[in-house]
Amino acid sequence: MGSNLSQQTAERLYNQIVAEGRLSPGDKLPNEVDLSHELGVSRATLREAIRALTVQGVLEVQRGRGTFVSRQVAEIEDFGFGRLEEIRGRLRDLFELRAIFEPQAARLACVRATEQELAEILTQGERVAARIQAGEDRTQADLEFHGAIVRATHNAFMMRLLPIISQAVETAIGSAGEGQENLAQATLRDHALLLEFFARRDGVGAEHAMAIHMAHAMDEMGLEAGQHSGPGCHS
Repeated sequence: MGSNLSQQTAERLYNQIVAEGRLSPGDKLPNEVDLSHELGVSRATLREAIRALTVQGVLEVQRGRGTFVSRQVAEIEDFGFGRLEEIRGRLRDLFELRAIFEPQAARLACVRATEQELAEILTQGERVAARIQAGEDRTQADLEFHGAIVRATHNAFMMRLLPIISQAVETAIGSAGEGQENLAQATLRDHALLLEFFARRDGVGAEHAMAIHMAHAMDEMGLEAGQHSGPGCHS
């Protein structure tokens, strides 16, 4: 199972850094080919393990320079790989909130957006598509696309939820692992449909398209909307 192997790889890498002291805070990780060979895993599995450790704060990616051991790694106590499941639970919660709120935001934005705001939504949507097609990191473009939609609702309380959307987008893209390509392709298709409805100012269509987008994203990441491991009501 890919996720189990990547989790084991992350744990081994963490032990090398912290328990064995092979790398110190601020040190750069060996190149991907050498490290995957040393650990006996595919580069895709290694990348997923590195993403998990990055989310946990053990590693940090410096664009154009590489991946480094975080200078705060010494402050992490009782790392506990059970926390990876906590991240999945948090991500599921974030996407449940998005699934409730963003379809309505899309509908309102279609109706309320000024011509300039509508143009911005369409432009940002095209930027996301261009990044995916070029195989480039789309995180910032995706944030700006969803942010443009929320701002066009002209609803002050919806805009207060923008940091939550940002956290969900960044965590989803950063922890998608071996499902990254599937998630990217689903985003490409869903955004194309969304942009069609926005271009026509079809609020009902945009609402449904956004709901479908949220469902596809949760499905690709293996987040089951109907289940929750935390405490709550039981009928």
